[in-house]
Amino acid sequence: MAVSVGTDRLGLATLRRLPEQCRPLVRPGTVPAGIVHLGLGAFHRAHQAVYTEVAMGAAGGDWGIVGVAPRSTTLVEALAAQDGLFSVTTLAADRSETRVVGSLAGVRHAASDPAAVVGLLADPAIRVVTLTVTEKAYQLDPVSGVLRAEEELTLDLTTDRPPVTVPGLLVRGLLARAAAQAGPIALVSCDNLPANGRRLRGLVQQSLALAGASDSTLGRLAAEVSYPGTMVDRIVPASTAETLATARTALGVDDLAAVAAEPYRQWVVEDDFPAGRPQWERAGAVLTADAGPWERLKLRGLNGVHSAVAYLGAVAGRETIADALALPGLAGVLRRFVADDVAASFTPPDGVRVTDYGDQVLTRFANPAIRHRTLQVAMDGSQKLPQRVLHTAADLRAQGRSAHWTALVVAAWLRFLDGRADDGGSLPLDDPLAERIGAALAVAPGTPAGTVQALFALPEVFPAALAADEEFRDEVAGWLGALRTHGVAATLAGAA
Repeated sequence: MAVSVGTDRLGLATLRRLPEQCRPLVRPGTVPAGIVHLGLGAFHRAHQAVYTEVAMGAAGGDWGIVGVAPRSTTLVEALAAQDGLFSVTTLAADRSETRVVGSLAGVRHAASDPAAVVGLLADPAIRVVTLTVTEKAYQLDPVSGVLRAEEELTLDLTTDRPPVTVPGLLVRGLLARAAAQAGPIALVSCDNLPANGRRLRGLVQQSLALAGASDSTLGRLAAEVSYPGTMVDRIVPASTAETLATARTALGVDDLAAVAAEPYRQWVVEDDFPAGRPQWERAGAVLTADAGPWERLKLRGLNGVHSAVAYLGAVAGRETIADALALPGLAGVLRRFVADDVAASFTPPDGVRVTDYGDQVLTRFANPAIRHRTLQVAMDGSQKLPQRVLHTAADLRAQGRSAHWTALVVAAWLRFLDGRADDGGSLPLDDPLAERIGAALAVAPGTPAGTVQALFALPEVFPAALAADEEFRDEVAGWLGALRTHGVAATLAGAA
């Protein structure tokens, strides 16, 4: 990592200039790497990197993180120029606090040097790999969990070319690790996937089979690789010029890798680490035998609500989540969604009331300092809705219960796919299934029922039982008709 920053840029040379309360808890460059993280985005830097630094500050350990950016070089270059240092500004409604984080032991760019990443994954010093690569990078069908062996992934797994996909990098690294007898390792998904540990295990096992791994290699990896499930939670909007300006004011130097986040953070981790782990519990993480109830609570009670606010807000022409939540009637509708649908769809963790959790979520979303854009949250709906919303509907319908408010959330997504907000503004579709969605809508009747029929026929999105559920389809079509005819504001007023 370069040590060549100027006197006006965050780095080792400028650490002494930082206010005491802003300095890192561990000194960068002194902690050996023990973790590789795939997906060097804002969320990781404001979440797992913070937990790991606090844990090392409290209990020590050689758990420095080598952060790997799959595509963008901009962040890698910024962090390399800053000796791996970056700041996290915690934004409450009435104040902010900025602190530099020093848990990064290095940065890599996977696209330009995949061999280096494979080498890291095979290094015996690396005992934990974490991932925040978003749902689509797993290349799993979001409904079935079956690997979508598209061309690039197939080439990664069946040829010797440098890998370009996340599964390709992982499997090449694991095969190299097995060949080197490098010892046990934990692969830890920190993405918003149901049963994310089991999903990651399925991804690896399906990819190894496609790669033609030998029985002895499969046996070694089965014995030495664990897949702890997790639940992660912190709202981290995309960094802006304002984020960088806030960091500059607090630090007295420039930080081109600065991030901002809400005060709340949570990490629930299944404690299955065959080669050890940082003492994350010293940083407030919950270590458990089963993250499943926590995961369902968050996916349905927070992420599902987030998507609802994003789609209804975007269609109503609201720029941010906080702006959208101020729509008259929306908070009340969301409370009904949580109380009537989400709470009835699963068993929460012991001691947790889903309605209380939902109220806390709405308070967090209303934080005006967190300018999380509705269009950002609305991205990749085909990948997010199955876990965040459709599982709620499927479980309710399997019990013979109504999914009335869940149908509204699905209808909001379908209305978003119309491409125009209530005020005529453009609603761009950023989704890996954009072509499939566009093709389905192009031949569908323009009625709400026609739209529902066309989109419910996408098996990658809608489970078969739910797609065939006429009562649920009719409810979605009814809500979609109201949204198209009356707009979001009037529909919410009528629903309340």
